[in-house]
Amino acid sequence: MARTGSTRRTFVAGTAAVGAAAALGVEAPVASAATGTEAAGTTAVGQSVAVLGGGVAGLTAAHELAERGLRVTLYERRALGGKARSMDVPDSAKGGRRPLPAEHGFRFIPGIYHNLPDTLRRIPFPGNAHGVWDNLVAPKEMMFARTGQEDLRLPMPGAGTPQPLTLDDIRRALTGLLGTFQRLPAREAAYFVDRLAVFLTSCQERRDNQWESTPWWTFTRAARMSYDYQRILAVGVTRNIVATKAEEASTRTVGSLLEAFVFNALGRGADGPLDRILNAPTNEAWIDPWVTQLRGLGVEFKVGWTVRDFTYGGGRVTGVRVEDDGGTAAMVTADHYVCALPVEHARPAWSAAMRAADPQLGRCDQLRTDWMTGIQFYLTERPDIVHGHVDCIDSPWSLTAIAQAEHWPQRPFAAAYGDGTVADCLSVDISEWDKPGMLYGKTAKQCTRDEVAREVWAQLKAALNDTGRTVLSDSGLHSWFLDPGVSGIGTPDPHNEDELLIHPTGTFHNRPTAATRIPNFYLAGDYVAVPIDLATMEGANTSGRLAANALLDRVGSTAPRCTVTPLYSAPELDLLKATDRLRYRLGLPNAFDLG
Repeated sequence: MARTGSTRRTFVAGTAAVGAAAALGVEAPVASAATGTEAAGTTAVGQSVAVLGGGVAGLTAAHELAERGLRVTLYERRALGGKARSMDVPDSAKGGRRPLPAEHGFRFIPGIYHNLPDTLRRIPFPGNAHGVWDNLVAPKEMMFARTGQEDLRLPMPGAGTPQPLTLDDIRRALTGLLGTFQRLPAREAAYFVDRLAVFLTSCQERRDNQWESTPWWTFTRAARMSYDYQRILAVGVTRNIVATKAEEASTRTVGSLLEAFVFNALGRGADGPLDRILNAPTNEAWIDPWVTQLRGLGVEFKVGWTVRDFTYGGGRVTGVRVEDDGGTAAMVTADHYVCALPVEHARPAWSAAMRAADPQLGRCDQLRTDWMTGIQFYLTERPDIVHGHVDCIDSPWSLTAIAQAEHWPQRPFAAAYGDGTVADCLSVDISEWDKPGMLYGKTAKQCTRDEVAREVWAQLKAALNDTGRTVLSDSGLHSWFLDPGVSGIGTPDPHNEDELLIHPTGTFHNRPTAATRIPNFYLAGDYVAVPIDLATMEGANTSGRLAANALLDRVGSTAPRCTVTPLYSAPELDLLKATDRLRYRLGLPNAFDLG
């Protein structure tokens, strides 16, 4: 598998423990090339920062800090880009072509994001006036694929012209959209719109308390509704988008996401169209240019080292013990430490003394993660599906997918990748790993890798080949690739290196801030408390910005702070929210909450 930056083998070859310590930056790393206005007068210039973790959060923190004159060294155990990266299918390149592209899951950068797009604009890309941001393209439509029923294709709205935003206007727009769900009873669509009106007019206090403790299933009254209502508006939203169960998912989190999408569709507070993806594999379109830029800023990358634990004394972090695949250990020291590891990998590295120094580290033990993992199917002909994402809402494993070749127009797929016979890549996300499938009657975790591929392929065909035409054929399947972070499936000990934070009720109150009570220790990752309140690339990027700001505040830097843009809030609804704040404090329900 190709890697960005140094490989583990080349980096650790021929080094003993003493040599490794020097290579890992016990000595000061190379100074960054910060610009004059950003570095001038700041007390942070020249201080060293160890960023632990090379996903979107770690790369963002490194980017922001290096621009402001700090000396940044980033340590990553596997490959730069983390869950966002693309990767090569081993031994798939032939005839001078590139290897077939694979990924943990397809990238989705909606218009509700603002902080990540700002970073994309600041990453140079040849021929692009706005850097990597110009590599975003907007799919034309999406489809809800029903098994045994008529599929529903929906045009995807762009950023559009801002529409009026009275509550009645919003209700009419939502009612019109839900009216396109042909099998959804009109009274249920109207009821769901009313439930959204309750959330849209709820004050922040009600959201943070009442709705944070209320499951989305309960809030939407899904138990009393039809199967279609449950699958589309309860299960479909939470399992396929938020990657958690409707019976558990926090209404605060789900409702905030839907609110942002509503405003995006109405042309309010949007960076761009509702649905955007990259026009090439992620590393080509984004990660590789980003790493090149950061190297130019003086960031030093150490790939192939795993964080084992932090050392702590005198009220500060004094070092980080890291280890390579061969068991070579070394101690990394710096003035500041940004822990940008995923929460499930970060928690074991925090000592009892660190947890005692800052209780929010201990509360992170209550955060939960689950599996949402990708598999790619390589096809010898382009499938006639839809010009965008497919949501197989009746599939037992909650599958979502996109055929990528038509969105990568800069090079014909067959000419650029693989052996010359692959015309498309159907990238699929598996959101449900704990329910039986349709072929073997086993959960995805109980299946072998081959069985997972066959099961997903069968579920895709059941959703797409049930309308009198063959969309996917066995003869057109060239090969498949399942995320290598998944191991041990089909055995009693399945493991996933790349789990995703989920959002059951109460999660919000256990998410930590980027600044900790340890004066030289900061947190970055999609589990950190950020305005979007969702495990996303936007959340990871925002947390990296907050970690950088916390560090700059801590040292009294005069450098400009990173911008942090929250989700859009419609000012037209402020009066209704103010009224609800009074009602909430009086113990009364929202005025539109009629049960």
